[in-house]
Amino acid sequence: MASADLREELTCPICLSIYTDPVTLSCSHNFCLGCIESVLNTQEGSGIYTCPVCREPFNTKPKLQKNLNLRNIVEHFIPAQQDHKVFCTYCIHSPVPAAKSCLLCEASLCDTHLRVHSKSEENVITEPTTSWDNRKCSKHKELLKYYCTEDAACICVSCSLAGDHRGHQLELLNEASEKKKNKLRNVLQKLATKRKKTERRVQSLQEHRRGVQEKAAGVTERLTALIRNIRKQLEDLEKRLLSDITRQQEQVLLTISDQIQQLEKEKDNLIRKMCHIEGLCSMTDPLTVLQEQESHKDDFCGAEKGDNEDTQRDDKQAPAVGDLDEGLISVTLYRGLVDTVNDVKRGLYVQVTDILLDVNTAGNDVTVSGDFKSASWSELNQQRPETPKRFLCSQVLSTSSFSSGRHYWEVQTSEAWGWRVGMCYPSMERRGDQSLMGNNNKSWCLCGFNKYFSGTHDSQQSPIPHTLSCWRLGILLDYEAGRLTFYELCDPIKRLHTVTFTEPLHAVFCVSWDGWVRIMC
Repeated sequence: MASADLREELTCPICLSIYTDPVTLSCSHNFCLGCIESVLNTQEGSGIYTCPVCREPFNTKPKLQKNLNLRNIVEHFIPAQQDHKVFCTYCIHSPVPAAKSCLLCEASLCDTHLRVHSKSEENVITEPTTSWDNRKCSKHKELLKYYCTEDAACICVSCSLAGDHRGHQLELLNEASEKKKNKLRNVLQKLATKRKKTERRVQSLQEHRRGVQEKAAGVTERLTALIRNIRKQLEDLEKRLLSDITRQQEQVLLTISDQIQQLEKEKDNLIRKMCHIEGLCSMTDPLTVLQEQESHKDDFCGAEKGDNEDTQRDDKQAPAVGDLDEGLISVTLYRGLVDTVNDVKRGLYVQVTDILLDVNTAGNDVTVSGDFKSASWSELNQQRPETPKRFLCSQVLSTSSFSSGRHYWEVQTSEAWGWRVGMCYPSMERRGDQSLMGNNNKSWCLCGFNKYFSGTHDSQQSPIPHTLSCWRLGILLDYEAGRLTFYELCDPIKRLHTVTFTEPLHAVFCVSWDGWVRIMC
């Protein structure tokens, strides 16, 4: 029976023979190398490859992995099968396979000799065997006929009458064998059920693996496209800024060149006048000098009167030369980056959410900043009016709840102990011990207390065996998936804690003993 089962396990499902050079597909099914190659070659024309057993599809021709363990089993099984062949004791001229063996005669018989074999009741006919000693009592050398249930041993008649097993409960070997077979069948059925469950689990994991691979490929493609788009926008922005700088430079340099040219003309005119005056100054005839002065009186007067005016005018006009407008470049850069960031936000998998604190829910020992972004513990009572929405403990909710989508925000916390950040259902209690975030089944939080961190829900703490290396946290809410995840925003970013939920949620913050939190985005 065992040999038959093993032979079945070692049989190729294509050729129905013992494996020859066995190989394995990624779906874990085994085949002869030649058999599976022949099947895959026939499928090559269709462009789709499938496993002949489970029909799992492959987009490309699957790789064949040699199964060395299975090959070793086959190599040991075949010689063993050959060695255990039993031949008829009486067919001395040529070996004839035995059909049965007689334990009393210690002979193996083919079908022909079995028909003429003595039918005496003392004969014990069994399946072909050559292991005669294993069928006899090692002490009395008699055939084993009984099974001692107390000692779990096969015994002979002498053992049952005068030996160590006298008076024990005995069973005939066939009866004991059938009972054991029934037990083994039950075990086999349980193992078969477990095997099916394992196979289903393997199949489920394989499907999940394919899903993860497909999802990773999709995310990779989308991320690559997003990064490519960002890179292109930045390159375009760089070109636009460089072009603006070049254009401004050309305009400024052109203005400077024009002014230089104009000043060069003025300089030449001044040199001409200087030469003329120097010539007059070198003359000895007074009449000539005076007459010349009268004819150029306007030039001389203009020169004398205009010196101060020209100097003042030149000083006032000096800034008009111009310079690069760095402010314009900065504004262009800023707007370009804002447009790029907005495009990035639209391409993200999550919505970066602007969260504001609801003062109407804040406890009287919570101080809320003017921009509704920070909450800190205060010894002073804020003396806010008591309403059904207001917490009596040092907590505050967000102004809005979340009932769809994927949302992300970040918070900065105090390094000291005394803060909780998380989410809650709007119906969470506002008074009593059950109103504290994490102390009920309507809220989930990450709690920081004296550098000890834990995820808390329904008063059950899940310690986080990790010391924060920074005090900035990222919170990702995936409403459709029902998941809330906390991240530590250090390098690298680490996932700290994940919880599940089923209803719309509010962000909630708790502070105590000089603790504080601030919403960063």
